[in-house]
Amino acid sequence: MSLNAVRLPANEAVRESSSQSALSECVSRTVRRYLADIGDTPCDEGLHALVIREVEGPLLREVLAFHDGNQSRAAAVLGINRATLRKKLAAHGLL
Repeated sequence: MSLNAVRLPANEAVRESSSQSALSECVSRTVRRYLADIGDTPCDEGLHALVIREVEGPLLREVLAFHDGNQSRAAAVLGINRATLRKKLAAHGLL
């Protein structure tokens, strides 16, 4: 097992793979690994803010690329207003 891997109890590993989407499984694995890596060290900005910051940029970049840079289509797929998308793109340095 790699240094960053976290071994789940057998019953949890089976339940997780059968009831969660691939994206949800990926997030669960990554958060478990992160928590195992930091141990009791506090996350200064808060774990929720950290995860949102780390996930939102790549999400916006990938959806926008998939729609060939069309912000209106990307915003519709994301379920947000185009102005909100532009604000988020600017915040992540993607404009």
